Amino acid sequence: MSKKVNLNLSLFVIPLAILVAYFLYNYVLGQPGNFVDGDPTKEPINNNFLGVIYKGGPIVILLISFQLIMLVYVIERFIAIRLSAGKGNLQNFVAQVKNLLASGQLEEIQKLCDQQKGAVANVVKTGIGTYLSRKAKDGHDQKDIYLIQKELEESTQLELPILNKNMFILSTIAQIATLVGLLGTVTGMIKAFGALASVGEPDPVGLAGGISQALVTTALGISTAAVTIVFYNFFANKIEKVTYAIDEASFSIIHSLKLKYFSS
Repeated sequence: MSKKVNLNLSLFVIPLAILVAYFLYNYVLGQPGNFVDGDPTKEPINNNFLGVIYKGGPIVILLISFQLIMLVYVIERFIAIRLSAGKGNLQNFVAQVKNLLASGQLEEIQKLCDQQKGAVANVVKTGIGTYLSRKAKDGHDQKDIYLIQKELEESTQLELPILNKNMFILSTIAQIATLVGLLGTVTGMIKAFGALASVGEPDPVGLAGGISQALVTTALGISTAAVTIVFYNFFANKIEKVTYAIDEASFSIIHSLKLKYFSS
């Protein structure tokens, strides 16, 4: 179900972002009031910011769509990772699990997991639930520890894709935004040199337009990539903390069970 929702989100967000970017470019940035004599082919009024961005040319549509897509997935990742982290502080949760393990209060750990409701809690609850189900049988051996360890690993593998989902979209935007900005730079400089190479006197309007396109697209591309990289690293750090907490809790469970097994 989550994969279907994620697929539908991608199919919906990308074309909508391009459509909104096209509307913003033509009807907001290209609004006649932003330019001298109400003519978008002329210079912006007193360096009107919206008019200046419009002079970046059609490539601005693509760059704006990148920004919109980035914004949507930043919000989506923030919500998803926040839910995966669960309620309260992860370090405190892991510390409570360790204390309850040491005192053998396994049922209390399950209750704590129900309250925490995060990726770490899901993994811990799976491991403890498997142990309790095996404990209900007459005796247990080292095979039970192996089984519990396997259950913890499989549960972890189910949680990791949820944590990393859609991170590749932010990574892709961070990589290609600068390249698309540079593409606008190149096409703008081609336009500028074309104006210089015109027969007779150089075309000042064409020269200014080419330089404007080069500078605007470069600025938009670099700024979009920079902001995306910041968010990507922020989320990657959050994911690393959750993953570390899962590993720490899993190790504590297996270590506690091994001590109990070998000491018996």
